[in-house]
Amino acid sequence: MSEIGLAVLARGNEAVNELNYLTRTPDGRLVTSSTMPLRDERGEVFGALCVNLDVTALRQVVDLLADLAGGGVPTATTTFTDDIEDVIDAVVRAEELALAKPVDGLGKPERLRLLRALDQRGVFQLRGAAPRVAARLGTSRASLYADLAACRTNHTEEEL
Repeated sequence: MSEIGLAVLARGNEAVNELNYLTRTPDGRLVTSSTMPLRDERGEVFGALCVNLDVTALRQVVDLLADLAGGGVPTATTTFTDDIEDVIDAVVRAEELALAKPVDGLGKPERLRLLRALDQRGVFQLRGAAPRVAARLGTSRASLYADLAACRTNHTEEEL
């Protein structure tokens, strides 16, 4: 349940469809959502249906095409937030865009290059970053720590 779904239910019989709003999952993927109230035969709201579509890959294609067309996003962007997890997600997303593929589908050499880039950007200096990044990569924390140790031991791209 999201706050939008909760708001739809709170409106009761006055609820209306909330369509095509953008949300972000806890692991940082972009999702387009629509929430519609469910009504019984008397027209009274008894629930809500939320349809979610993961648009992370589509967003990456749009960003890539915009870059190719010369109208891409500015290269120097930053995230200001009170939530450090949002900052971690923004850094991972920036690296994901540079790779032009979702981070949860990387092979080991690509994953090691990504971890090296995140480490160089200071991500792992933040408390709670490792579990957050491991979740984004679809790996265990133990695997992430092993890969990170390998990145820190091997100092050149060729060694990875």
